[in-house]
Amino acid sequence: MSFSQTDLSYDVVIVGAGAAGIGCGVVLKELGLERFTILERHQVGASFSRWPEEMHLITPSFPSHGFGLLDLNAVTLKTSPAVAFRREHISGKQYALYLQTVADHFELPIRTGVDVQTVEPLPQGGFKLQTADRVIRTRFVIWAAGEYQYPRLHPFLGAEHCIHNAQIRSWAKLEGDEFIIIGGYESGIDAAANLVAMGKKVGVLDRDGAWANPDTDPSVALSPYTLQRLEFIYRTGRLDIVGDADIEEVKSIPGGYAVYSEYHKWTTAYPPILCTGFDTSLKQIAPLFDWSKGYAALTEDDESTLTPGLFVSGPSVRHEDLIFCFIYKFRQRFAVIAHAIAQRLDLDPTPLDAYRQAGLFLDDLSCCSNDCIC
Repeated sequence: MSFSQTDLSYDVVIVGAGAAGIGCGVVLKELGLERFTILERHQVGASFSRWPEEMHLITPSFPSHGFGLLDLNAVTLKTSPAVAFRREHISGKQYALYLQTVADHFELPIRTGVDVQTVEPLPQGGFKLQTADRVIRTRFVIWAAGEYQYPRLHPFLGAEHCIHNAQIRSWAKLEGDEFIIIGGYESGIDAAANLVAMGKKVGVLDRDGAWANPDTDPSVALSPYTLQRLEFIYRTGRLDIVGDADIEEVKSIPGGYAVYSEYHKWTTAYPPILCTGFDTSLKQIAPLFDWSKGYAALTEDDESTLTPGLFVSGPSVRHEDLIFCFIYKFRQRFAVIAHAIAQRLDLDPTPLDAYRQAGLFLDDLSCCSNDCIC
């Protein structure tokens, strides 16, 4: 493929320098690929560094790599956030520093402050990426942007009266002594746990009652860590949890706010806290995917079924009922994408053997199951 001499051109462009982008970048570097870059709108690990100060990873970090079990939050071999910070559940800022350290060690070609505005497939193959100041052309795109920077801010009428948990930098700086949290999945219980720990009274309203979901997959039910925290804060007497609360509207009333479901009303003096989740960043390039099943359809190599050469890495990856929204899940697909690209660029895939030996080359999805006999 020929590119204009006035444009930057690459074999691969990775969009996003979070856990997925850094992890994919390391694999491409180990393959010996030279003409690739990672484009990041803000800075490395931007989403993690924007977490509330009190928020921590729910998946535990542990220095088990010496026995062949990679730290659950590591994005590449021979690294461990647990070793780096001597913590089991590290903060967002610590994890962002871990990602930057990995990027520095592998000398990844990262360009920060670059906002990819459009991704256009070219008739002759490859892509044209438009940024604020130039056009970038590439044979392949790995979309590795996360979700945290795309909060669901308008899930119902009057949501503008609320504050989304992604807009909070520290729970300690939130004024008030009683709060209503809308949403009872991971971020909702995390918010409740932090506020209760500060002596606040909290009510959690959830449509489904996520805390009662018996599913063993933490992608659809609360993680053991969160359930443990929930049990502890519930015993304080400062937490009320209400299931089957499908919120329809929030209104401003004299002295505060009213939260309405079909049959119930709750009032609070302070803005309700939205813990209603996040949209996939793939919506930024939605026409390049088949959404007929409600999520972006991907091939067995995590490539768009509509747009050849466009790969997806990170929490937006889904194959039927398999949801790869945790680091320990989607990191197992980095080498799958790299192998597909290596084949088309005629690169030696031998460096990927180390990933397969470490259980980080998951190309057989039939073996994935959370079933347990005990």
